[in-house]
Amino acid sequence: MTAHDFHQKVITDAGAAVRGLTVALGERLGLYKALAQHGPLTAAELAGKTGTNERYIEEWLHAQLSAGYVERHPSSLTYTLPADHVEVLADPTAVTFAAGFFTALKALYATEDLLAEAYKTGDGVGWAEHDAALDTGMGSFFQPTYEHKLVADWLPSLHDITEKLADGGTVADVGCGVGHTTLLIARAFPNATIHGFDYSEEAISIARQLAEEAGLSDRVVFEVASADDYPGTGYDLVCFFNALHDMGDPVAAAQHVLKSLDADGTWMLVESNVSPADIDTQTPAARMFMALSAVMCLPVAVAQRGPHALGNHSGEKAFHAIAEEAGFGRWRRASETPVNAVYEVRP
Repeated sequence: MTAHDFHQKVITDAGAAVRGLTVALGERLGLYKALAQHGPLTAAELAGKTGTNERYIEEWLHAQLSAGYVERHPSSLTYTLPADHVEVLADPTAVTFAAGFFTALKALYATEDLLAEAYKTGDGVGWAEHDAALDTGMGSFFQPTYEHKLVADWLPSLHDITEKLADGGTVADVGCGVGHTTLLIARAFPNATIHGFDYSEEAISIARQLAEEAGLSDRVVFEVASADDYPGTGYDLVCFFNALHDMGDPVAAAQHVLKSLDADGTWMLVESNVSPADIDTQTPAARMFMALSAVMCLPVAVAQRGPHALGNHSGEKAFHAIAEEAGFGRWRRASETPVNAVYEVRP
């Protein structure tokens, strides 16, 4: 690659970095949804339907047009969100929905000074040091996959779990964040007892509110607790969704899972479907995960001052070794998507 070509590549990345903020605004202000539901629209019409300022919306539409996110019809000066783009930018129920992720940029970019200092000192940047937008943004990023895969695919791929939960089994969702996965399991298995644990007070507060809004607060209990001290024993299922790699002592967490499980229980470990071998692949998923690890996952793990700081692309071999060290005897890759790997871990 010539210097010119590489310069253009970097400029492209710079444009994507700035465009991310426009996507976050489009998601927060309902601009994509309005275009999907009511388009074609002029800038004035889009502003009117979203309660925004026409001049700003005109500029926002130009940014979306230059990125290839929307289409313009010159004869009518209207804009359309193409049908194939609706599921990515305007439909939160679609498995391909990605706009929610960009709302986390507010939290990630705001920690630049903290990250610069951490890179010098070797200290971490804890989750609680981020704006609450990190909880909601990252939750929105993973939620579509959870909505489509957790109940329909992942849980049935585990040994006897759906039967146990249907009969009134118990679940601990550890590192539950704002509770999306916890509430999905609760809805699917009304006889089960569901507990959600997270060390972020902000996330647990949001989770409790969501449970209340969903009418599930009588069956789902959310508590502030860490992965190595959450309460309860005899769980039929303990779930970790994209959380183990963020922990400073993943072995201690795995040991606590083993203690908290029923003798015939299952630990469902959901992790990034990337490994050190993917560092050079430069696929879109690999590039995203590597960047997130450098600015979020690794600093969060380091902040816990444990013996390990894995990063999000440690891979199956590293996670399997952690489970074995903790005392687990059985390991199986039960399911996967391009983004996530689902492991069944049993005593």
